[in-house]
Amino acid sequence: MNPNCRGLGVALATPFASDDTLDLGGLTELTRHVVEGGADFLVALGSTGEAAMLSEAERDRVVETVKDAAGAVPVFVGTGAPSTAQAVAWTRRARDLGADGALVVVPPYTKPSQDGLVAHFAAVAAAVPQLPIMGYNVPSRATTNLQPATLARIWQLDNVVAFKDSSGNLEQICAIAAALPPDKLLLSGDDAFALPTIAVGGQGLVSVAGNVVPGKMRDLVQAALTGDLARARTLHNDLWPLFGALSADTNPVPVKTAIELLGIARGAVRLPLLGARPELRSRLASALASQREVHHG
Repeated sequence: MNPNCRGLGVALATPFASDDTLDLGGLTELTRHVVEGGADFLVALGSTGEAAMLSEAERDRVVETVKDAAGAVPVFVGTGAPSTAQAVAWTRRARDLGADGALVVVPPYTKPSQDGLVAHFAAVAAAVPQLPIMGYNVPSRATTNLQPATLARIWQLDNVVAFKDSSGNLEQICAIAAALPPDKLLLSGDDAFALPTIAVGGQGLVSVAGNVVPGKMRDLVQAALTGDLARARTLHNDLWPLFGALSADTNPVPVKTAIELLGIARGAVRLPLLGARPELRSRLASALASQREVHHG
């Protein structure tokens, strides 16, 4: 099964209009900006996409809009949920809407056991046997950490083709990379961990910063993947202030503010999130000014 998710992936933000409805024009522009910047694949309805804030109808419209604007670039759709039944339903729906794959997060809030995680991913995989699935571990949001030994069991599911690690735990990332089956992919879920993750055997990144500077993120990932360590290190260090600014508040508050500063779409978020404070806007503006990439709109 072709996973279609090597290299640079971008977790797209979901712009909102002034009346708090979806800004589908802004989403189209953002998607094209990222595609033109060289993204290898896209992720809609992830954490950065504020999926938890969207209705069923809005989810469908986001997927349809991104698929239309992405052209030939593969689109993975976030379908994770606290319950297995909901995750199965959303994954089937993503398949029906033409998704190229599903991003399935460790169930948030419910705090399953490691055996429960295996059963959860097995149920989702069985419901869509022809759809590539990317597992997603983000303990800071899900409260549960999917352990490397558990992932080894999940890898036995044929259509679980990739794993996005946002644990922030380099020791754990190294353990996953050391035991990675040859037909599976390990992807960093954090921009700041892209270089070290690829250095120990990962095959790419699902990026937040790619919404803003897709070209530079593409260059960083490709330099790391091709073993050009000197160039990868230079790009990583150059981007470091932007990585820091984009993680200075809850995602996606900073990245949506950066998108607004670039003139792509409004930076509004939905409650209970609040917009960026003035000092964060200033920090983001400075970080963006240090980059030599401009919006392609």
